[in-house]
Amino acid sequence: MPTPLYNALRSYAGCEPLRFHMPGHKGKFLPAPELAGLAAIDVTELPPTGNLYEAGEPFYSAQRLWADLFGFENCQFLTGGSTMGIHTGLALCTRPGEKVLMDRSCHRAAFNALALLDLEPVWLERPWLREENLIGPISPECVEKMLCRNPDIKTVCITSPTYAGVLSNIGAISRVVHAHGGKLFVDGAHGAHLPFLGLAPFWEADVVTVSAHKTLPAMGQAALLFFDGFALDRVRQMASVFGTSSPSYPILASVDLARQWMEEVGAWEYQRAALRVAELRKKFPSLRPQPGLSLDPCRFVLKVKDGPAFAAALEERGIYPEMEDGGHVVFICTAQDSDEDFLCLERALEELRHLTGDCSPIPAPPIPERVLSPRQALFAPVREWPRPLKDCQGEIAACQIAPYPPGVPVVAPGERISKKELAYLQKIGYNMLSEVWTVLL
Repeated sequence: MPTPLYNALRSYAGCEPLRFHMPGHKGKFLPAPELAGLAAIDVTELPPTGNLYEAGEPFYSAQRLWADLFGFENCQFLTGGSTMGIHTGLALCTRPGEKVLMDRSCHRAAFNALALLDLEPVWLERPWLREENLIGPISPECVEKMLCRNPDIKTVCITSPTYAGVLSNIGAISRVVHAHGGKLFVDGAHGAHLPFLGLAPFWEADVVTVSAHKTLPAMGQAALLFFDGFALDRVRQMASVFGTSSPSYPILASVDLARQWMEEVGAWEYQRAALRVAELRKKFPSLRPQPGLSLDPCRFVLKVKDGPAFAAALEERGIYPEMEDGGHVVFICTAQDSDEDFLCLERALEELRHLTGDCSPIPAPPIPERVLSPRQALFAPVREWPRPLKDCQGEIAACQIAPYPPGVPVVAPGERISKKELAYLQKIGYNMLSEVWTVLL
């Protein structure tokens, strides 16, 4: 499979040019052996290497290969993770002052985008799966109901898959949104691998961002923005607003190489990983596919009585999961996990089986009262010093109060910190001594 960008970088480095340009290491030296191999292809915008935010090669061909693979008209490489993709995507879909029908369980980057772009959220609630103590998928019927109530909304923003691997029916939701003359933006940060498993997780969406680095063999911050119906020049221009003017070429090359490897080898390796996850789901209490609940085949969500305690026990055995909450431990499984890796994990889980099982019921997150707009609150004058969360009842948040995962705010800027929010945060084990900024009224 071709790798247009990587080939261009190798070709430039192979000519051994005199580099009187950035970066300062000149392709010769980085002060650590782990980094030395990257220096040669760590370059800047040059005629042979192209410009991420301008037309031309090698980026056109490299991005075209990804767009074709995912079934979109175009693709834009990103070096600021899906955070950059969320900001760029919402900027393309909206205008300042507009309402956005937004998934309350969106990542904190989407909440920041509301403030940066001066947007007004209308919350789209997810169903709470009481048996699983997790949020469920967004239903097309719920989207339809909310758009009928709010006919002025023209942009819908949702997350799929979630951190727990819960998938919404994007095709059906897209058709609802389009019937109302709107556009659907999907934060698919955790789903870059899903098309390689034969799934169509982003079917018919208008804009989708995925983090290549989360589940594919790509460097940290590597991400992609897929889109239909937008001028490529406009997307490049908007991406440059939210991204650095000195994008990392090693990160960009890793995106190019990840696609090649996935097409040649990785898709098969991912199928193997999915089979191992299916075996783990059968052997241990875990989140499993069921009618009305579609899951990422490679996301293993273990049910435990005490998430932090279980994660600590794993770490004592040299195993580090992605995250834990009160009743779950989440493992991101990829094509890079060998059969031996899975066997080691299974042995550890057997040793700790007595700690697995259902935890005490966890309530659904509350929806706080919004007092100020996200933009007003984020940029408002704040109290001189932050204070412990436990002492902030009745005040208006000037920051996000966001437990992991994945940085989803329980309280967002502009929302009042009430007794019910404090009770919920205490229930899920949030540190009530954490200092937070509140608005100075």
